[in-house]
Amino acid sequence: MAAVLEGSEVHMSTEERGGSGPDPGAGVTIGATVPTGFEPTAAEEVGEKIGAEARIGKDRGRIYFRIGADKLPLVHRLRSVDNLFVVVAEYNNYQFKESKEETLLDLQKLASQLPWTIALEVWKMNNALKKKRGRRRGGNSSVLTPKGDVSKEGDTEADSPRPEDEEGRDEDGGGCAPAERDAADKPLKFRVTCNRAGDKHSFTSNDAARDFGGAVQEFFQWKADMTKFDIEVLLNIHNQELVVGIALTEESLHRRNITHFGPTTLRSTLAYGMLRLCRPQISDVIVDPMCGTGAIPVEGAIEWQQSFFIAGDNNDMAVNRTVNNTNHILKRRQEGGSSAPGLRMDTARWDLCRLPLRASSVDIIVTDMPFGKRMGSRKKNWDLYPSCLREMARVCRPATGKAVLLTQDKKCFAKALSRMGGLWRRSHTVWVNVGGLHAAVYVLKRTGLGCSGDPGRETP
Repeated sequence: MAAVLEGSEVHMSTEERGGSGPDPGAGVTIGATVPTGFEPTAAEEVGEKIGAEARIGKDRGRIYFRIGADKLPLVHRLRSVDNLFVVVAEYNNYQFKESKEETLLDLQKLASQLPWTIALEVWKMNNALKKKRGRRRGGNSSVLTPKGDVSKEGDTEADSPRPEDEEGRDEDGGGCAPAERDAADKPLKFRVTCNRAGDKHSFTSNDAARDFGGAVQEFFQWKADMTKFDIEVLLNIHNQELVVGIALTEESLHRRNITHFGPTTLRSTLAYGMLRLCRPQISDVIVDPMCGTGAIPVEGAIEWQQSFFIAGDNNDMAVNRTVNNTNHILKRRQEGGSSAPGLRMDTARWDLCRLPLRASSVDIIVTDMPFGKRMGSRKKNWDLYPSCLREMARVCRPATGKAVLLTQDKKCFAKALSRMGGLWRRSHTVWVNVGGLHAAVYVLKRTGLGCSGDPGRETP
């Protein structure tokens, strides 16, 4: 196919169709997937740690921000994002045809019009960075020069999970040398993943990934491979918005901290988002009374090192998991020669409704409450929620204390909160998706009202 495509309006240039590619002078656009509902929190973190202004995508669960290439290492240190990708081009109002065949033909022809060069350079820089950090999975890094222009084929996958390589995460590029020696002789292996949302499309995600992937294959002369790929091209479609990107992460960044898992382990990115909502301050005492595997206090102790965290649970196995996860992090730091301080965190076994804590001694409570699905039951929640909210009010500092609570049992929580006699005031609610369940994160503020109870409970 010719380098300059001619024909109908659907074959116009990137600029004419409203697309934009990374400009070397202005930097590149990075896209990040984040836990649904925590987009503003993630955007705030980007501004704070990188100094870039992030915008929230039309499709929930994504943010975008521009950076200079020198700030790429900082992007990988963000705690609120799951997956990262560099944007090749984006179209805010892509004109999809009503005919499936015409639309797929447009996607095939689009591949040769995209400004791939800068994005691919960022991808190569990212590979070098991952190798340096000892996280590179391996694969070949041949020169990324388009052979010609687009056409067809390349069996690609859509809406498929990214392959996980847990065992290879911490290896220092083991097995990479042969691939590097053969780089000049081997074409890159790639796949296209299409994430599509919208009701007015005449095509499926698989259709788009297959045809666009085929065009990419002919354009670069890469080899399609659904599992052992070197590069993943992303085709994100949300109604009339189309974003083409190249993945910078092979697995979600939420896979950190936890090595001993429980039945309902909270994602670290969700834990970070919840902690950020309560804005921990220096010397704050922060408690997770239902810690499970310790995802929340461990994340907090790593990020907010000037606060003190207490994790507790009534289940011996949960307490053991938390201790093991904490010890694993400390051991890994020691083996790596890290000078980072230890975790300001303690773990205890306790009864949630009779906490061994002084009244008004806690600044913040952050916890993942039982949904009544895999843990506990909806019936038990009607007794548990009022009891734990009252006990949390007892140990939390009046007028200044806060609680950030995650639950999917929203009806039960609302009823329990209404029975607290004004001890808690709901500040706001963040609606989130947790494992496919529509859940809520309630941000509560402790009022100045005193908490009546057993005077003997004031001191454990």
